[in-house]
Amino acid sequence: MTDEVTFLREMLEIYSPSGHEGEIAAYLVARMREMGFRAYLDGAGNAVGVMGEGERELMLLGHMDTVEGFIPVRLQDGCLYGRGAVDAKGPLAAFILAAARVGPIPGWRIVVVGAVEEESSSRGARHLLGHFSPQAVVIGEPSGWEHITLGYKGRLRVLYRRTAPVRHSTAEGPSAAEDAVGFWNRLTEFTAHWNRGERFRFHTLDPTLHRITTHNGGFEEEVVMDITLRLPPGASIPDLKAQIRSWAGDAAVGFHGEDVPYKAEKNTPLVRAFLRAIRGVGGTPTFKVKLGTSDMNTVGPIWRCPVVAYGPGDSRLDHTPQEHLDLEEFRRAIRVLEEAIWGMTQW
Repeated sequence: MTDEVTFLREMLEIYSPSGHEGEIAAYLVARMREMGFRAYLDGAGNAVGVMGEGERELMLLGHMDTVEGFIPVRLQDGCLYGRGAVDAKGPLAAFILAAARVGPIPGWRIVVVGAVEEESSSRGARHLLGHFSPQAVVIGEPSGWEHITLGYKGRLRVLYRRTAPVRHSTAEGPSAAEDAVGFWNRLTEFTAHWNRGERFRFHTLDPTLHRITTHNGGFEEEVVMDITLRLPPGASIPDLKAQIRSWAGDAAVGFHGEDVPYKAEKNTPLVRAFLRAIRGVGGTPTFKVKLGTSDMNTVGPIWRCPVVAYGPGDSRLDHTPQEHLDLEEFRRAIRVLEEAIWGMTQW
């Protein structure tokens, strides 16, 4: 039986920021083959492992890319430190180990995927949409071993660019930078009105200004802003785009990184399988929704099957220099996944 800590440690030691997953993909394909999977790299570079030959399909969709910033891998006080320990090599390792330990189940294919570029474009998940039609999907993201994640807010990235001829500071009218500030203020006023009286952040519209830069080239001044809107259920991306364009005036606005908000159904065989599994391992299950996004936003609206997100780890450590995973929680999550796979495949 594969040692779970060694397996995860080897995954963490392979630095794989989004867009540079080739080395870890090759490693995972080789290790999954050793564990009994039919494993291969697909056209997007995803590492795919298939256990069993049945007609029905349960997909365990994790991702093997991370954000930038290598964290030296170390074991300390029962925790394993390293970039991706929580987000989301820990959950992916748990998927692979659990499916390998369960083995083939008559009538089912258990498909484990280490997807590429979840932290950037979700290119790996988008590639899967035309190649699989699963009966249920588990997304590999940190929830904590006792918790089940049912939903994620959506996202809209906005790039604002305003240029204008250079002018003297005493000239009448707003500068390009002042126009940009006015645009940002209109956006925040709009979101404040939208959120009025709402205390639950899953239902609020939240803007973040990541970057604002100005440049004076002698004859022309330019200001650029990079903004993210986190979208609650019910927010219309086309309507928001139209509103934003109306505020931009002479400025250019572009949109990218669009993810619709998504919340899964609670009363499904998949959810019931996880509830029983968590209780069986001695936990008290609870439900969560998240303020960020995941590949659930990509595949949920298309596949329209039961879906949850699950995995060991504290999501507050995502993307931080202190990212680490408690190994006892890791082991418990593997046991939960084993029980949930068995339970899900009995309906």
